Amino acid sequence: MGVSYNGTKFNYSDMLTTKVNLQYITDHAGRKISAVLPLKDFKAITEELEDIRLYDKAGKSNEPSIPVEKAFAVIEVKRKAD
Repeated sequence: MGVSYNGTKFNYSDMLTTKVNLQYITDHAGRKISAVLPLKDFKAITEELEDIRLYDKAGKSNEPSIPVEKAFAVIEVKRKAD
């Protein structure tokens, strides 16, 4: 599975920053048929994929965006007002 951004295609596996400790289950001929990974690695990958999905969704929306510095400033003003 992959994504495209400004015409450039990326594979999700290239985008993940989580390092995982994979173990493989093989068939009688030694071909990998399944992968096993620690639950903490699975959870980390799942969270990263959700972040990527949300990023993709935000990129496809027609809502205006603002620089992150401005967003933080607005949040800080609202926080101090409360």
